Amino acid sequence: MIKKNDVVTLSYTLKNSAGVELGKADAKDAMNYLHGAGNIVPGLEEVIEGLKVGDKKDVTVPPEKGYGDMNPELKLKIPRSNFPADADIQPDMQFSSDMDGKENVFTVEKVEGDQIFVNGNHPFAGETLHFNVKILGVRDATAEELSHGHVHDGSHHH
Repeated sequence: MIKKNDVVTLSYTLKNSAGVELGKADAKDAMNYLHGAGNIVPGLEEVIEGLKVGDKKDVTVPPEKGYGDMNPELKLKIPRSNFPADADIQPDMQFSSDMDGKENVFTVEKVEGDQIFVNGNHPFAGETLHFNVKILGVRDATAEELSHGHVHDGSHHH
């Protein structure tokens, strides 16, 4: 049964309330995460707790237990002069900025003349998320994984 500090392997399909697929991982490219370390949205982690290998579950996660509500203060209009002169700013480009001591990723929404419109909200902010998950594996985390707070599955480098 899944508990804090387990490494969980799962497949999933994620859709929004309109039924549009937002993401998926099937058995061959399954997702691994460290349970209880905040590696996945809280609303999904809460429901997965106690499941076991082979279990399937449909989980609806409201914005407050997912990526939060849309924060209008993170939708900004920035003068072009704030960017490097040689930067080719295009819609969907991303950059990070330090806000209130934490790194925030911004996505360029549009460019109008010398104004760059950016959004620092997560792309799924304000969305009710609909997960269909299947638990494929559960194991104890290694001491190194626990100290780093995430799974070491070859996809992360320090």
